[in-house]
Amino acid sequence: MVEQLGLRERKKQLTRRLISDTAIDLFLASGFDSVSVAEVADAAEVSKRTLFAYFPTKEDLVVHRYAHHEGENAEVVRRRTARQTPLIALRAHFLDGLLRRDPVTGLNDDPNQIALYAMVTATPSLAARLLQFYEGSERELVKELVSGDGADELIARLAAAQIVATQRTLLMDNIRRLTNGARAADAYPDAVADARKAFKLLRSGLAEFGLG
Repeated sequence: MVEQLGLRERKKQLTRRLISDTAIDLFLASGFDSVSVAEVADAAEVSKRTLFAYFPTKEDLVVHRYAHHEGENAEVVRRRTARQTPLIALRAHFLDGLLRRDPVTGLNDDPNQIALYAMVTATPSLAARLLQFYEGSERELVKELVSGDGADELIARLAAAQIVATQRTLLMDNIRRLTNGARAADAYPDAVADARKAFKLLRSGLAEFGLG
């Protein structure tokens, strides 16, 4: 039974990936607003009903690649070492993401990824959906700071808002670097310097409350 459930889940993941990859290829080739959901379903050889079972909105076909990181901040804080404050753990995680060229940091210069960045930032509905992802990340981080660290709820909300806004700003700056033609390797030193500077600024405000 366990093996059957495992196989079923793997099939679902493959179907989800197929639909998303097909959609993104079509969107990049013809433009997000020019391709209908019906066309995506037809190209992926699934029904519209199946497509919507995996992706409730057209925007989710694209933004889910970022949205699966929604609980990542909270998870990093939850799994940090005893010597790390929440902010120090998140800083280390972001810097590691830059090193690994994690797309969620904006520093990934694979041609398809750059095209995806450009499409998301240029399409209002996709940019709005991405913002919802950041709002979800903020909510999850607040829960962890309150339940896991015993932070005052107001302080937790203010801290999470600042942290997530900083991550988003760094992401957008890195995206601009790459969409303007920079290579990730060349942009990396400036991206790291900016991240260090940003988290240092956050720490000066959060250290007083035991979160920095």
